[in-house]
Amino acid sequence: MNIWIPDGMKDITVDRLAPRQRLLAALDEVISEKLNPAHHIDAVESKLFGIGAESYTVGSNEFYMGYATSRQTALCLDAGHFHPTEVISDKISAAMLYVPQLLLHVSRPVRWDSDHVVLLDDETQAIASEIVRHDLFDRVHIGLDFFDASINRIAAWVIGTRNMKSPAACVAGTYRRAAQVGSGGRLHCASGTAGRAEIVAVAGGLGNVLPTSRYPNG
Repeated sequence: MNIWIPDGMKDITVDRLAPRQRLLAALDEVISEKLNPAHHIDAVESKLFGIGAESYTVGSNEFYMGYATSRQTALCLDAGHFHPTEVISDKISAAMLYVPQLLLHVSRPVRWDSDHVVLLDDETQAIASEIVRHDLFDRVHIGLDFFDASINRIAAWVIGTRNMKSPAACVAGTYRRAAQVGSGGRLHCASGTAGRAEIVAVAGGLGNVLPTSRYPNG
């Protein structure tokens, strides 16, 4: 269960503390009943600002980072919930030192949290690299957070999913090949096409977007 609340103030507020105290108490009440982590994981998600909450967001990054650390819940990092020049790929290794698990909302912000379809861009590749290089598959849950009603939604789903899966597959395949040639996992010791890397990574359990039976002919 991921908790995100569109909370805040449109203009300057005189009291920034009391709303956060109330949110803290409310969250504690929500997660007070412990559930089996094999079936249910609690996660909390921050946001920089939103429509109607331009000046003050109660659930800021600092608030939820502190909450997840002190309560040992999962922390959700949304690629669109930070400053436009701020990236979540750099936050993964830092957060993993303090929280048991991460939930990622991989998205593509355009000037703000616009949830455009994920591209195979530098940040997507950096996110995948952080997960693979540090072997965080058991602690990081990858979620996609995008929508665009102006384009074919099935196509958007497939494109966005492939663009997240491909860099993870490439990096995983490269590291596995490096280990196989006795390089100790050094990236520069292996090379090959993305297709070959993907095949190796799929064999390692990353899976496919579509089952083989649904692949287009040719």
